[in-house]
Amino acid sequence: MEIVEVKEGLARLKVPLAERIYDSPVFYNPVMRLNRDISVLAVKALSPRKVLDAFSATGVRGMRYVLETPAEEVWLNDLSEDAFNLILQNIELNFGVRPTAEGDSADVDLGEVRVLVRRSDANALMSSMFRYFDFVDLDPFGSPAPFLDSAFRSVRRKGFLGITATDTGVLCGAYRNACRRKYLAEPLRGELCHEVGLRILIGTAVRYAAKYDLGVKVLLAYYRDHYFRVFVQVVNGARKADESLSMLGYLWQEESGKFEYSRGFLPDKPEVAGPLWLGPLKNDAFLQSLHELSLEHPLGDPRTVEFLALLSSELDVPFYYDTHALAKRTGMGVPKLQALIDELTDRGYITTRTHFSPTSIKTEAPFEEVLSALRKVNNLCRSL
Repeated sequence: MEIVEVKEGLARLKVPLAERIYDSPVFYNPVMRLNRDISVLAVKALSPRKVLDAFSATGVRGMRYVLETPAEEVWLNDLSEDAFNLILQNIELNFGVRPTAEGDSADVDLGEVRVLVRRSDANALMSSMFRYFDFVDLDPFGSPAPFLDSAFRSVRRKGFLGITATDTGVLCGAYRNACRRKYLAEPLRGELCHEVGLRILIGTAVRYAAKYDLGVKVLLAYYRDHYFRVFVQVVNGARKADESLSMLGYLWQEESGKFEYSRGFLPDKPEVAGPLWLGPLKNDAFLQSLHELSLEHPLGDPRTVEFLALLSSELDVPFYYDTHALAKRTGMGVPKLQALIDELTDRGYITTRTHFSPTSIKTEAPFEEVLSALRKVNNLCRSL
């Protein structure tokens, strides 16, 4: 395979050259740079000692954990032989030493950090390392659902998981039966699909963790580009598992666009979406630390700083109103987003933009107040 050298963060990397990234013998997606930037900031903020990058491919994520975080032991794993060999090359490129491979494993002590490279099925590796890792990073191609069980067994109690899902079509309802199979949940089509999909993913993780008497504390969960990303802390104890399960529930939406949601183990209305997480999508202290670290990072991407600022300012309530969808349903014009935010704010309701959609708002206002504010803003625009 033809190789080119790229730089990301503090890491230098040899990556395969291919016309399409999906045709590459070893996967490297530069679009996921923001995902990796935020992951590096998360590991810096959380300071886990033992970190697993379960699907390493070129090794870019794990290599950045070695170079940019205080982790003391970083595991890089991939089932592909090409990936395994490329990871060894990239370690040599960055540190001047090539680990000697013994079968499907290679270790190297770099002084402050030990790097362990494995060529293994991710489930097999995690299952063999019971309660070993302080931070497990799951970023597979497609759904993380087949790996959640092993991940929750391999992470230490009070440890952390980073979970990526790129099967957004499944979680957002384009493939309803696949969502039922993989996530045991009913998805929702329409303007709320991205937040519903993200909350279904979290709800699935909660149910997997509960089997082991583990609760889940969401540190940050977001949607971006073509993927969902979630950072959670594992909380020990059956009572904590019960508390996490109590945050699951269901959403239903009327033709008018009005939505309602309620917590409960089983739905009390037909045609609902869920079960899904109805708790918070961010921990303010954790997110603030990420934002501060992003400003200090010498090679930080401005897009990462901007995105974290948007997440920090976003009202953390379930679901949002899409102004285009509401305007279409009511026959009103599409208002300027800021004008609608200002009107609802003047009425005493906290209202913000949302990262889920550039045409949507999150607000404490009830549906009827949103429609009233929309109508007033439209009337003001017509009178000008």
